[in-house]
Amino acid sequence: MDGAAPRHVGGPRSFVARLRDGDEVAHLITLVFAAVILLITSMLVYELWVSSHLSRAQFGWNFLWTQTWDPIFDHYGAAPFIYGTLVTSIVSLIIAVPLGLAAAVYLAELAPRNMSDSIAFLIDLLAAVPSVIYGLLGIFVVVPVVRTTIGPMLINTVGNVPVIGRLFKGPNYGVGFLTASIVLAIMIVPFIISVSREVLLTVPREQREAALAMGATRWEATWKVVVPWARTGIMGSIFLALARALGETMAVTMVIGNDPKIRESLFASGYTIAAVIANEFTEATGDLYLSALIELGLVLFLMTFILNGLARILIVATERGGGRPS
Repeated sequence: MDGAAPRHVGGPRSFVARLRDGDEVAHLITLVFAAVILLITSMLVYELWVSSHLSRAQFGWNFLWTQTWDPIFDHYGAAPFIYGTLVTSIVSLIIAVPLGLAAAVYLAELAPRNMSDSIAFLIDLLAAVPSVIYGLLGIFVVVPVVRTTIGPMLINTVGNVPVIGRLFKGPNYGVGFLTASIVLAIMIVPFIISVSREVLLTVPREQREAALAMGATRWEATWKVVVPWARTGIMGSIFLALARALGETMAVTMVIGNDPKIRESLFASGYTIAAVIANEFTEATGDLYLSALIELGLVLFLMTFILNGLARILIVATERGGGRPS
């Protein structure tokens, strides 16, 4: 009968048919691959948690805010390293985001397409440069410039400002938080430019043409229409850069000074979590010493997880609040 409902096909025969068509195989393969990612992440957290049990049992939550790091007397605290990681990452973003966003806007909206593609290729090459090369750049270029030019300029211009000036007090030897932040900014700018440019290029041409037809200038169309349309992707590029900055090791180790102290001045030497693990892991002879370093790795993992979670929440809130202009 023409009006009869189609007969439901199910059971083993249906599964065999889907298996022959390839649908069930593709589903199972992709499911396994997705599960492997979750398994690797879970195993990583489990291994860090188990291997750091001595330090957790000895210091508890005090490990997070204790400022002493003394391998001789087996007294360890993560506060100087958490502080150094956050300071260098935040300052590097303050430097890199305006530079990266401005460059991405120029390459996507204002530069000739041939020149934009050529520069984008060079930017992708910069993103692939090993971090130790940036560390050498920091030692031979950034450190002398901070010591002889940038440091004195900051002291003379904002050194006497009541609040901001406190960040630029003390001796300026060239190595420290500021130098590490500049090197990090140089490293993460290519990520911001590359991703932001691609996002800006996906904005429909009709949006630009509509803004120009309404009498907007080229810059007004870019700033008030194109950038708001692409802001979710731009935020994603910024948090991708933040994740790179949080976990950077070699380049920061070479220019930050490696001193486990909390100091207010950006000229002062400091330490980051990744740097102390790289420097001291092979020297950790005692079980408690090794456990404390592994707990630092766990702290870094949790910091990255929390910040990326907040980034995801912020992106979702932006999308719900109107990530694209109507």
